[in-house]
Amino acid sequence: MSTEDKTYRTQQGEIRYWIAHQGHDAPWLVFLPGLTADHTLFDAQMAHFKGKANCLTWDAPAHGLSRPYPLGFSLDDCAEALHGILEAEGAARPVLVGQSFGGYVAQAYLALYPGEASGFVSIDSSPLQRRLYEGWELWTLKHAEGMFRCIPWNALVKWSADGNALTQAGRGNMREMMLAYGKREYCALVGHSYRIAADAILADRPYAADCPVLLLCGEKDATGYVKRYCREWSRSLGAPLVWVPDAAHNSNVDNPEFVNAQIERFAGRIGL
Repeated sequence: MSTEDKTYRTQQGEIRYWIAHQGHDAPWLVFLPGLTADHTLFDAQMAHFKGKANCLTWDAPAHGLSRPYPLGFSLDDCAEALHGILEAEGAARPVLVGQSFGGYVAQAYLALYPGEASGFVSIDSSPLQRRLYEGWELWTLKHAEGMFRCIPWNALVKWSADGNALTQAGRGNMREMMLAYGKREYCALVGHSYRIAADAILADRPYAADCPVLLLCGEKDATGYVKRYCREWSRSLGAPLVWVPDAAHNSNVDNPEFVNAQIERFAGRIGL
């Protein structure tokens, strides 16, 4: 089964996405990559599930092949664009699978379109509930661009690749995705994305999922306070938290077999 490369046009620019159709009655799995990552982050998941479900992944606005794209969008804008793509494809009742920043997009989607998703799988992401954050953490998010600009580009690439993944495959994937940007573009994208995440948190919405939720997090995830956030998020939602062995922040690349099995089991439990 081939994967189809498609384009969705918004008023701001064009968004590239990829789909693999299994059939009209098959469930939809929607894979949302994290910050600065592109659709290749979910190559192992697309390959595993495309014979079992309708699969879709994208390059989020200003990411990967969805460039150039002006950095004026909000997290809600990302969710609205995703909704437009899913409507265009007839993708009803999808399971949203969001890694890191992709999990933020999924939460914004759930808030804007209640009742439309059949499930949410978070991979190494964090909650958007305001009460789970200290003020200084949000200040840091809003000022991330300046901090990233202070780091030499070669060191930043190595630090990000080594910090986000444990395996050579994971580090190679992260390095390749980063090198598609120059330092200035990369830092601007990081800064903007963290700012709109902070804005979404400060909006103080409930972000209470109205569908089943599964939280996955790499046992070796050392990115920020993701592990702490996941523990608190699990308690807040009453959702299961599963630790992914032999994996860091990009756990679906570090240990795809384990993550794929968890997603498949979750989909089975919710009747897909």
